[in-house]
Amino acid sequence: MKLFGTFSTTTMFLLLGIGAPAFAGQDQQEKPKQQEEPARQPKQEPQPKQQQQQHPQQQPHQQQPNSQPEQKQQQQHAQQQAKSQQDQQQKQQQQQHAQQQANSDKQQQQHAQQQAKSQQDQQQKQQQANSDKQQQQHAQQQANSNKQQQQQRDNSQKQEQQITKHQQDQQRQGQQQQQDRSANQSQQQARGQQQRSDQQPRVQQVHMQSQQEQHRQEGEQQGAWQQRRASNWQSEHRDWQQRGGYNGYRIPEDRYNGYFGSDHSFRIYSYPVVLVGGYPRFQYGGYWFSLADSWPEYWSNNWYDDDDVYIDYSGDGYYLYNRRYPRDRIAINVYLN
Repeated sequence: MKLFGTFSTTTMFLLLGIGAPAFAGQDQQEKPKQQEEPARQPKQEPQPKQQQQQHPQQQPHQQQPNSQPEQKQQQQHAQQQAKSQQDQQQKQQQQQHAQQQANSDKQQQQHAQQQAKSQQDQQQKQQQANSDKQQQQHAQQQANSNKQQQQQRDNSQKQEQQITKHQQDQQRQGQQQQQDRSANQSQQQARGQQQRSDQQPRVQQVHMQSQQEQHRQEGEQQGAWQQRRASNWQSEHRDWQQRGGYNGYRIPEDRYNGYFGSDHSFRIYSYPVVLVGGYPRFQYGGYWFSLADSWPEYWSNNWYDDDDVYIDYSGDGYYLYNRRYPRDRIAINVYLN
């Protein structure tokens, strides 16, 4: 509105400035014409006063047709200037509008960039928070894993100590049993010496035959045990799952709990051992057992006489375990008779 008022005032001053010189020029042109007319016209006789008074009235009627085109041109020129100024004003308004639009677009772009940067900063903060959380979880898992490993090591040491103690107890029991057998043999020898002299040759002969038979059986059994020794047990042995599952006799639960499992160990030599089809079979807990698998080559030669063993059911069949080699197990068959 202020600009429009300024424009209107300027236009009015321009029209007045153009119109004033035009009227002044017209008066100057008319005066020479009036001065020249007496020179051109011949002398006229004095006219009546009435005619002289009418002459000034006619003179404006003669000059009026000459002033109208100039006024029209001046008006057209003023209109053109007004239109030019109006066009310039519109052009300036358009430029201002375009500048304002460009500034608005630039502000919107800056605002969008700020929003994008803010979102990016938030995403980076969230990613950093997630990374820190994952690191904390990983550290916690690592601590739990270390704790579990320590517990496993402690349990393993505890089991080894229990196994060692149990082996020591078994060794003491075996030594006691040997001492008892030696004492029994001494008593039997003493009783044999007290018998009548006529029976001494017969007793000595039977005793010699019994010892020879025992040595012969022990030699056969030792040979049978050695035949069951593996050359490379890790590649030769097979568990019951690899053999297709256990299909033999199953020990009743009450009997199993009383004689079998890791808490019930024994030495094979303390119980009857026989050969069936060239394979050794031993008796324990009221049942007979035979090896379905070979025994490791790195076990001692007389492990069946010196090592504590136990029988356990491990989900897919019965196995013989050696406490001296707790990681190994041998698949065995169970027979009622």
